[in-house]
Amino acid sequence: MITFENVTKQFVDGTTAVDNMNFSIEKGEFFVLIGPSGCGKTTTLKMMNRLIPLSTGTIFIDNKRISDYNINELRWNIGYVLQQIALFPHMTIEENIAIVPEMKKWNNDQIKQRTYELLHMVGLDPDTYRQRKPSELSGGQQQRIGVIRALAADPDIILMDEPFSALDPISREKLQEDIIDLQKKINKTIVFVTHDIQEALKLADRICIMKEGNIVQLGTPNDILTHPANDFVRDFVGSSNKIGTAFQLEDIVQPIDTQEPKPAFTIDASATLEEVLEMLSKEETLHVTSEGKTVGRVNRQMIVHYFSSSLKEGRREYV
Repeated sequence: MITFENVTKQFVDGTTAVDNMNFSIEKGEFFVLIGPSGCGKTTTLKMMNRLIPLSTGTIFIDNKRISDYNINELRWNIGYVLQQIALFPHMTIEENIAIVPEMKKWNNDQIKQRTYELLHMVGLDPDTYRQRKPSELSGGQQQRIGVIRALAADPDIILMDEPFSALDPISREKLQEDIIDLQKKINKTIVFVTHDIQEALKLADRICIMKEGNIVQLGTPNDILTHPANDFVRDFVGSSNKIGTAFQLEDIVQPIDTQEPKPAFTIDASATLEEVLEMLSKEETLHVTSEGKTVGRVNRQMIVHYFSSSLKEGRREYV
């Protein structure tokens, strides 16, 4: 879907923001770029839609050089969500959502139908919200509008540059859950920049950890947690020891939601954290069994919460 071949970005002051980068993002993948400030993650993102020109190398989308696309064609097919939200304050919510569809010459009925569909998708009643101005919405609601505005013209790719970092912790966690649910419905290729490793672990299919314009490690959350490439990754993830014995799966399981589809995999309550992570790379939710009986369920978000709690409490019983 998206391929970087020997891509370098050097600014006029001589700063090399991205240094000979090579990687590919698969269609429908939730791909997270993460690293400390100044590592080049936002520059990498912005080169994908030509907001920042690359210096050398080639970026391909669907096997076509991005330089060969008409700039409007390229950007119409790439939704973009910013940290600053950037809704037009003088426009209604419906008018904000309609910007790109109008540029693409959609008719009014198509735009109205799409607006209703997207507002429903993020739990905002269209009749209540579509005629409101951004100032009448909370920060979390505004960011939801920012997300669905990027989806309005049904692009194949969504770029998200630290979209939740300015929100309070409760709104941020809710929007993380929303984007997970939304991705199940829309199955877009999402490239997401964050500086928060817990957010990356929660959302990503794969994580690309960067440092000084280079890729330090690229892999699944399971790869990053169980096989950190070096001390930088260990420190960045907040872990320095191998998986310890303090982890008890039964301590974090939750009751089974009878409305959920039955997962394809089960796991024994005696499983190690590494075994749980390996299984969760194949299935969103696992049923946990003990002595042949189902005792609850576990999913990736519960494991991320476990890591987050461990970090806050200063425990070191994980990778």
